[in-house]
Amino acid sequence: MSFRDILVHVDNTPRSMVRLDLATKLAAQQGAHLTALYVVDVPPADMFYGFPSAFFDLQRAEELIARMRASANADSERVAMAFRERIAREGIHGEWRLVEGIAGEIVALHGRYADLVVVGQCDPRAASERQCRPVELPASALLATGRPLLGIPYVGNFTTLGENVLIAWNGSAEAARALNDAMPILERARKVTVLAINPKRGIRGEGELPAADIALHLARHDIKAEAAHTLSGEITEGEALLSYAADIGADLLVCGLYGHSRMREMVFGGVTQSLLHEMTLPVFLAH
Repeated sequence: MSFRDILVHVDNTPRSMVRLDLATKLAAQQGAHLTALYVVDVPPADMFYGFPSAFFDLQRAEELIARMRASANADSERVAMAFRERIAREGIHGEWRLVEGIAGEIVALHGRYADLVVVGQCDPRAASERQCRPVELPASALLATGRPLLGIPYVGNFTTLGENVLIAWNGSAEAARALNDAMPILERARKVTVLAINPKRGIRGEGELPAADIALHLARHDIKAEAAHTLSGEITEGEALLSYAADIGADLLVCGLYGHSRMREMVFGGVTQSLLHEMTLPVFLAH
């Protein structure tokens, strides 16, 4: 089993190269085709309708948008060159896509035609910048694509991916889906740990030996996994999960995305909120 089609969202921010490097390495490991998607997110001209004519007219609005588009296209050329250099170096097949539109919608649309979508966590220091909007990770894109996402933190350097994997397990459908979707990575991992935090006993929980049953399932796929469990104590479960990942030197966290829809929005649980805002290592998410 392997991923055969990987999509990575790229932009003109410095962290884009981190995402691109990891996506390229993963595509090489998996023997996958890698598509780099660069979205030119410029406002439509009608956004300026209603401005007093003394300040703005349609012609001036169109000229401004044209300059924004030209600047964005020029920025994209540097990223395109970096992408082509990387796929040539790794000897993999790839495709460059330059698309104009609302970034979140475009990433979700193109992501439906891939096995895995690689996106970046939004840097809160740049949250006011328009260019940060596309990477407001990963919740909306995950819900809209129906595909697993690989979220890359906005800080940190990651030399490996998927060699030492931590799986968050609580016996839920979301956790089972994430584990199953991550199989192509788990099959190639050197070490896999399945962790239950604050496990519940009995049929509605993780059983008498938390995480042991799912570790046995992985063993039937020739994946040797260690079953572990811990209590979060005074910190949140999300914080406990990230802390455990740091303690064992994990380079990837596999987790189900927990939440429910409400009026076309997603309301997330505490663990999901922690991971989306505080991730310290790449996170494989599925819903």
